[in-house]
Formats: sequence, C-alpha cells, structure tokens
Amino acid sequence: MDALKIQIPSISENIRIVESFIDNVKEKFNVDDDLYGNIMVAITESVNNAMKHGNKLDKTKNVILSATCDENALTIRVEDQGEGFDYDNLPDPTAPENIDKVGGRGVFLMKHLSDEVRFEDEGRVSEMVFYFS
Repeated sequence: MDALKIQIPSISENIRIVESFIDNVKEKFNVDDDLYGNIMVAITESVNNAMKHGNKLDKTKNVILSATCDENALTIRVEDQGEGFDYDNLPDPTAPENIDKVGGRGVFLMKHLSDEVRFEDEGRVSEMVFYFS
C-alpha cells in the first residue's frame, strides 16, 4: 500500500505545509475535487487541534501526518505528542449554550466531513477515512 508521510513542528504557520501535503495526496492518489475540500478542512482542523491542544504549541513537539490509500478509500492519520484527550465527552458545538463559543468545532467538523473518524492512543492519534464514490 502506498503511503505519504510528513512530520512538522507544532508552529501555527506550518499549516501551509499541511495544505501542500494534502495537495500531494490529491495528486498521488487521484482524489477528485469534491472530496478534496472535505479532506482539506478536516485534516487542517485535526492538525490545528494536534498543535494547539495536543502539543500546546511546543515547537519541540511534532505532528505526524500519514496518508494511505486503497481502491476504496483514503485514510489520513494525524498524530501528536501530547497527553491525549477524552474524545467521548466533548461538548456539542451545536448546543445552544455552545453556539457562540469560538472553539469546539474541530472534531465536529472532522466527523461530518469524513466518512469515519477513529481515535487511538488516548486521543493522540486521529484517523479519518474518506471513501471514494
């Protein structure tokens, strides 16, 4: 199975590297434009969470991205070096008391833009699967 992988320090400006990585994934695995937008937003959200919440913007800690593909789906893993989080007890960003809050939408978006989201290693790893139609 083919794979692409990068490792980037937890610095906000490095999001542009993530965008280039997604562009490379799109080309290497022939991802169509409809899926591309969802992948870009979901993965960018995931990496932002990994940098901010996981690695606490500690530039000595890295975020590792890897993408694998088979004939049915593209799978992208985002891994941080933080303490993990309780992904089963996140507040619902669509609840009235949370509507005006700035944060809290990353995992919600990841779940809605990908076909599957799995968390591993106490939340240090998020894996998103995008099925090809």
